[in-house]
Amino acid sequence: MANPELPVPDGLVLRPFHGLRFTVDNLAKVTSPPYDLITEADVRDLLDSHPNNVVRLILPGADHHRYAEARETLRTWLSSGVLVADETPAVYVYEQTGPGVLQRGLIGDVGLTTPEQHVILPHEDVMPGPVADRLALMRTTEANLEPIFLLYEGDGGTATLLVDRIAASQPPLIEAETGDGVRHRLWAITDPRELASLNADLRTRQALIADGHHRYATYLALQREHHTLRRGHRASADGANDATTPEPPVRPGPWDFGLALLVDSTSYPPDLKAIHRVIPGLPLEEALARAKRAWQVHEHVGLAEGLAALKDSTGPAYLLSAGGAAHLLTNPDPDQVEQAMPTDRSARWRALNTSVLSEFLLPKIWGMNDDEQSVRIVHHDPERAVRLARESGGTAVLLNPLTVDDVLAVAAQRERVPRKSTSFGPKPRTGLVLRTFAFD
Repeated sequence: MANPELPVPDGLVLRPFHGLRFTVDNLAKVTSPPYDLITEADVRDLLDSHPNNVVRLILPGADHHRYAEARETLRTWLSSGVLVADETPAVYVYEQTGPGVLQRGLIGDVGLTTPEQHVILPHEDVMPGPVADRLALMRTTEANLEPIFLLYEGDGGTATLLVDRIAASQPPLIEAETGDGVRHRLWAITDPRELASLNADLRTRQALIADGHHRYATYLALQREHHTLRRGHRASADGANDATTPEPPVRPGPWDFGLALLVDSTSYPPDLKAIHRVIPGLPLEEALARAKRAWQVHEHVGLAEGLAALKDSTGPAYLLSAGGAAHLLTNPDPDQVEQAMPTDRSARWRALNTSVLSEFLLPKIWGMNDDEQSVRIVHHDPERAVRLARESGGTAVLLNPLTVDDVLAVAAQRERVPRKSTSFGPKPRTGLVLRTFAFD
């Protein structure tokens, strides 16, 4: 149920904002991947590429002064002209192109709604630690430093037609090619009629959070903080006013919106990749011996052969390896699986490979929980997962990616997939356009 003390947008709303953009010559050198995909080695490489790389803002130093350090860096870059705010508020068209990549969407201030309003749908749960970290950073800097990634089924509507027309006919504001061979281009939509037409198209639609669940939860937490503070100030100023005095209408502020990339998934289908697991404390021989109690195990001579067999598998299947031979788990005992899976979840949720992993394979077969202490996460790269397993004396558990239809169906039923189930791409590049409350 919506909180009556918060402003509620009348649907999916994308508001223009004064984008902050870097003024450096080589824009690619000051950008980065999203913060949660950056390793310590990546931080060093990004800082070596340019002293003003955005990683100094999104992942400042490790001590307790790091958030203040990010705020001071942001202020310094604004005062020195390293970052400059666009004079006219805009919604930005963003295009990514490269080998096998074409994605276009809109970057703007999305109106915040709670999951109960069924406008912006989460599909994953969040962990308190990352939310607390991002909240401290946003609260201190008063900025959204990187957009979340939203998908909506636009069916090539008015907003998408506008995006495509602008990308095909107008010179971009900025253009940069990053080291992965992807070219990034940005245009500004400032015409009030065009902004009105795209929002008329969006208003009745739903959006799925593809990437950025922790940042969206942070947007909502920051919004609640600001409105709680405003109510406290108002109550203090009113003093002993009659309690029957009607409250003034809640006016939206910059914290009632969050920076987001919105992509029409029907025109630009996302690339959904797998997230693999590494279990350092579980030797491969022990993992296989226990798995044989409930699974059929097929040995393959190497990783490539095993991955090919995994890709062709139906139903829950997992490839185990620590280097050398790979072992495919298929066809689990249906009675054991049925007994392990929660009865209050939909059949679609219970059939997900990540659900069977987190509810059956890990706890019932291997005696552990799918948590940050027991299980390490590796995005996309099966070879890296196997290497980490070999180095730690553990086991790599490789998965097929979920399907977009499965994720949409689960989210539409107001369920959440298990943690680290999805990795949607291509993700927006951080540093192309930023947002601060001061200019909003």
